[in-house]
Amino acid sequence: MSDRVLDDAYNIKKLMREAEALADESMLAFARLKQAMLAARLNPAVEVHTGQRALMRLNEAENQAMAMSTNLLRVHDELSKVAGIYAANDDGVPTEIPEASIARKKTDAEESIVV
Repeated sequence: MSDRVLDDAYNIKKLMREAEALADESMLAFARLKQAMLAARLNPAVEVHTGQRALMRLNEAENQAMAMSTNLLRVHDELSKVAGIYAANDDGVPTEIPEASIARKKTDAEESIVV
């Protein structure tokens, strides 16, 4: 493998890991925020419905973060396939991502389509 291809591969590997870590950090931040919001609602001076819409919106954001994380796994999987072609002589351990981890879930509308 040429030096340029090797340098690009190492840079992409580093940036891929960075993107995955940021996705995980966002999910941890959402979890901490949800915990703080729920703990604040336990205050007897606060009505039980307070912040319900905010919690629902946070749940949507968490779902989007999980979707982003899954899509990053798909990117990682595709890059691993590229590495198998261009870095065949590299001694690195290839990333193997189980198909179930990156399988695309069909929407309700897609599942109702009869072919």
